[in-house]
Amino acid sequence: MHIYNVSYDLKKPGRNYAALFTELKRIGDWWHYLESTWLIATDETASQVWNRISPAIDQNDRVLIIEVVNNTNGWLTQEAWDWINQHFQAAAA
Repeated sequence: MHIYNVSYDLKKPGRNYAALFTELKRIGDWWHYLESTWLIATDETASQVWNRISPAIDQNDRVLIIEVVNNTNGWLTQEAWDWINQHFQAAAA
């Protein structure tokens, strides 16, 4: 299993990005506590994730998909840290 950070800048004002958010939720287990950041736990590759979400964005949008390793720190809620720690343990198994 992999955990990917999917971050984006959605540039088109007023555009409905519901299809993007729906597809992100379909990829695997997900975490979305920061406005433009999702963590996705999946068996798919980063390229597969991109191929799934790219139809739901515009060409002037920006997206970064990067695999996350268990070297984390920050200021989040306990609920967020619980999700992250649980999924890193599953990814290591």
